[in-house]
Amino acid sequence: MKLMSNDKSFLFSSTEIPDVFFTEYLPGAKSEFVKVYFYILFLSKYNTEIKINDLSKTLGLDFPIVQDAIKYWEDCGLFIKNPNGYSLANIQEIELNKLYHPKVTLSPETIEKNAQNQYHAKVMESINSQFFSGTMSPSWYADIDLWFEKYGFDEQVMLALFSYAYDNRALHRNYIQTVAEGWNKEHIKTYNDLDAYFERREKINILKKKIAKKLNLSRNLTAYDEEYILKWTENYQYNMDIIEIALKKSSSKNSISFEYIDKLLSDWHEKGLSTVNEVNTYLDSLKTKDKKIKQVKQLAFEYTQSTFDNWDALYDN
Repeated sequence: MKLMSNDKSFLFSSTEIPDVFFTEYLPGAKSEFVKVYFYILFLSKYNTEIKINDLSKTLGLDFPIVQDAIKYWEDCGLFIKNPNGYSLANIQEIELNKLYHPKVTLSPETIEKNAQNQYHAKVMESINSQFFSGTMSPSWYADIDLWFEKYGFDEQVMLALFSYAYDNRALHRNYIQTVAEGWNKEHIKTYNDLDAYFERREKINILKKKIAKKLNLSRNLTAYDEEYILKWTENYQYNMDIIEIALKKSSSKNSISFEYIDKLLSDWHEKGLSTVNEVNTYLDSLKTKDKKIKQVKQLAFEYTQSTFDNWDALYDN
């Protein structure tokens, strides 16, 4: 990989990093990727040629990690591939273009309208102060405007969105966008909606732990397991007492299967069983039915055996 730039004296040179890198790119990048970027930025001043293998050895990083880092920064637009190698993009120019070329999904009229909205403006300044220490990049304002318009969040939800990302140490666009999409799918618009959603999630998490403990699972429940639990609790309105009956019945199987547990609970739901007493009564009726079937089979066997014995006695005579 050949890096092309102006030559400078090594002794008196310095490597400058725009502040916007720390607000726009650093939070979302892996530490190894940042390490690669900084070193390549340093090398770019000397018009030097360096191989990925050399970077791997110099930085003490595995070869694939260096490859992934280069691809990551290329996707971010900070590395520009050309016939002679790579050149580094001007970060400040990139961010300036973002400001003067708004996202096509948000009209200039809407941006102007939202910018004049005093409530939105207050939230933006709160976000800037609480989570960016007053250094939030101007491009964040356009993104927040867009999310207000796209998802219809009220001001408290928008503030909670950044608080959630901050608490999870993921204060970068991709993560915030993903969370916002998830909240939107849950039809969250107001803080009351969000509060109800968190309360529901807390109940599900408690239930997940109880189920894992009852089944003596050493692994964490998967997203697919959680879909079953949501189905049982939200669609069927079953509580842990009813679910535990199904868990007990599954424990007799060689391997624990959420599919088997789901079949039991789905069968009970289809039969309109909604309480522990109704489920137990139904299971008792099945036991009684099975017992009668066994008795009938036993009588049939004894009758058949007796008939054969009579035939044997006839031939003996």
